[in-house]
Amino acid sequence: MALFSRRKSERGNDDALAGGSAGSPEDGDDSSAATARPADGPWDSEEVAEDDDDNRIDLGSLRVPAIDGMQLRMESPGPGGIQAVSLVLGGSTLELRAFAAPRTAGIWDELRADILDELGRAQARTEEVDGENGVEIIAEVPVRNAEGATGTVRVRFLGVDGPRWFLRGVLQGPAAVDDAAARELRDVFRGVVVVRDGAARPPREILPLRVPGAAVMPQVEDLPGLDPLTPGPTIAEVR
Repeated sequence: MALFSRRKSERGNDDALAGGSAGSPEDGDDSSAATARPADGPWDSEEVAEDDDDNRIDLGSLRVPAIDGMQLRMESPGPGGIQAVSLVLGGSTLELRAFAAPRTAGIWDELRADILDELGRAQARTEEVDGENGVEIIAEVPVRNAEGATGTVRVRFLGVDGPRWFLRGVLQGPAAVDDAAARELRDVFRGVVVVRDGAARPPREILPLRVPGAAVMPQVEDLPGLDPLTPGPTIAEVR
């Protein structure tokens, strides 16, 4: 993935943090994505041997490494099916979403700009930093709980462009700001395999997820943003 210059911003978050609405249809060129990925993952399904998936959990468009004690939450805040999966480990959370992307270019550059705009409208404090997977966004997001109490939540946005897909990760909890606390979840992020189906999809359309062992859920059209105070149901714990 191409690196971008570091910049700091006082722009500060909002509901379209998922990446905005879908854009124009995919480029018809058959060449691979023009962006380079880290050599140690995340991976495209074409790069992984079938027997290498024995220790991964099949969620449809994502195959996630199985780690002892890790909980999976399938996120479905509204109609339209499962939109994301959150992995809970060591007191921190990693939310994963996979999106369709053009064949010839990545979308993380423009997505970051959109995320920063939404964060700014929510009065969040933000900073772009050069991280392990390229440019990342660290944000301190104002939140209000059900009782009306206010505070802030720290989150870190990760992004990796792949061939016809984009993988976004959001770290929350100690892992958002502490490298040691993030180690296991970053290793999980690098071990994710993205399965891009053969369907023609416009850029930013979410790739379908499913509960392990279940049929593919209906396609999602609207992509809501991060809501740190509203967890989805815990469906499994890896042992």
